[in-house]
Amino acid sequence: MDLTPLQKLIQGRRSVRTYLDRPVEREKIMACIEAGRLAPSAQNVQPWRFIVIDDPQIKDGFCQTAFSGVYSATRFAAAAPAIVAIAARKDLVANILGRSIQGTSWYLIDIGIAGEHVVLQAQELGLSTCWIGWFNAKKAGSFLGLPSSYKVSILLSIGYSSGSPASSQKRKPLEEILWFNRYGGEEAESRRQ
Repeated sequence: MDLTPLQKLIQGRRSVRTYLDRPVEREKIMACIEAGRLAPSAQNVQPWRFIVIDDPQIKDGFCQTAFSGVYSATRFAAAAPAIVAIAARKDLVANILGRSIQGTSWYLIDIGIAGEHVVLQAQELGLSTCWIGWFNAKKAGSFLGLPSSYKVSILLSIGYSSGSPASSQKRKPLEEILWFNRYGGEEAESRRQ
């Protein structure tokens, strides 16, 4: 069976950590954010807020703040022409109930879906991204002037890759990660049919 365009897009996506010194067109950034805006969310609360940092001086100050000390391993993001900070509103009723009753921080799932929409749209537009979770969230939020009800939970570096994408990381085969009807319920061979 031939791959669909979406399957090809997903298979081609890589986390990129080196970028060309070339600005990303605002139209492309807007298309990526629009894709994130259209993501589903628990109770349709849409807890996300997107802050695009593409001014070189502001980005430099932000990176010095967010990627200092123990977070310096992700300093590579400073070379990207743009960084998308995805902040989540934490005090919405759906988030409070989800966390207290189910032990699930729904806002993290919601912004995860929105972030993946951004990443896939960027891939389709010929841009490269890297999902960054290792940064000083408190200092990042303060730098960006966020109110206390919001938390920067995701950063995405975005730009044009400076090299050819690395080959795909090895992924576990479906036989190791898929069951139907219950965990360990059917033999791997029968799942393929």
